[in-house]
Amino acid sequence: MGTYCNIPLRERNIVLIGFMGVGKTTIGQLVAKKLYRDFIDVDQEIEKRHQMSIPAIFEQMGEDYFRKVERELIIDLCTNTRLKIISLGGGAYLQEEVRKACLSHGIVVLLDLSWENWKERLPSIVHDRPLLKNKTLEEIMQLFEQRKQAYSQHHYRVATDGLDPETVATRVMELIRERDTE
Repeated sequence: MGTYCNIPLRERNIVLIGFMGVGKTTIGQLVAKKLYRDFIDVDQEIEKRHQMSIPAIFEQMGEDYFRKVERELIIDLCTNTRLKIISLGGGAYLQEEVRKACLSHGIVVLLDLSWENWKERLPSIVHDRPLLKNKTLEEIMQLFEQRKQAYSQHHYRVATDGLDPETVATRVMELIRERDTE
C-alpha cells in the first residue's frame, strides 16, 4: 500500500489510475469541481508543454521519451504539489517510480472497469491511443490483463461498471471523506 509522507491527509493529492478510456479525466474533473481543487490530467499537461498530441509525441520521439517525461512530471506533481486531483495516463502507473511516488505522497484511487464493459468503449477511444493502434482484440485484452498487476497497488478501488461519471465521482469523494474521519 505504500508509506505516507508528512503531508497531512486532507492536503494530499488524489491520484486516479486505471486502464485507458475508463473515465479518469471526466471523473477527475467532477471530483475536482466538487472538492474545489485543481485538476491535472497528466497527458493533457504533457501535450500542453510539448505543444503536440500524445500520438505525435509517440511517433516523433518514441514511447521511451514519452514515459521519461511522464515519470518526471508525475513525480514532481506528487512530491511538490498539494490539494490536486491528478489523472494518470493508463500506462504511467506501470513505472515503479511513479507507483512509489503516488502511493507515498497521494491517495491512489483505482477506477476499475471490467473487460466486457471496457470493450464496448473501444470504438470511441482507439483512434487517439497509440498503444491500441493496429492491435487485435486479443492483443488489447493481453495489455488489459498485464496492467492489472500494477493497478492492484492502490488505496481505494471504485468499480465503475454500470455507473455514470457523477455517481463514480461521488463514490470517490465518499471514500476520501471516510478516510479523513479515520
